[in-house]
Amino acid sequence: MSAAEETPGREDVPWAEVTPEAARRLLVAAVEAFAERGYHATTTRDIAGRAGMSPAALYIHYKTKEELLHRISRIGHRRALEILSAGADGDGTAAERLADAVHSFVRWHAEGHATARIVQYELDALSPEHRAEIVELRKESDAAVRRIIEEGVAAGEFDVPDVPGTTVAVLSLCIDVSRWFTTQGRRTADEVGALYADLVLRMVGGAQK
Repeated sequence: MSAAEETPGREDVPWAEVTPEAARRLLVAAVEAFAERGYHATTTRDIAGRAGMSPAALYIHYKTKEELLHRISRIGHRRALEILSAGADGDGTAAERLADAVHSFVRWHAEGHATARIVQYELDALSPEHRAEIVELRKESDAAVRRIIEEGVAAGEFDVPDVPGTTVAVLSLCIDVSRWFTTQGRRTADEVGALYADLVLRMVGGAQK
């Protein structure tokens, strides 16, 4: 499955918010090119060609290739934050909320694995200003997971001596799914999400959901 095929009509990768339609076509083409060739090996000509447009047309909507990467990264990180915040603010015990957050977060990384790799692993290609913006979004995601774990510890549900370190471990475990997941594998995205939810509860010493 290509990165472009992952995106149409999906609420978890909301490219529909990118307008006008030509700008969205270019962004989807950039996602596909970055996923296939990597950010640095991709040229603006590559992106324009995939979108069926001229390089000059690309510059009407995006000043630079880095601006495209920033737009992709910002949309992806905002969606990641929405998923984790929904888990943190949901109903149920800390264990239930942590399991729900991890399940959804992992499923998102698996279903959109090519796109997620760009969002999560091309951070250093951003300009200092854009990188700082994305880092702040990542900090908010970290805080959402940390809050669930802290509440679980306070309620006696979790046994976690190092909450910040465990938070990083949980997020790293989830994010890494985008590096290896394939639709040809023996588990579906939802099954991987369920597996990781169980693994994370074991990490924090919580009862399995």
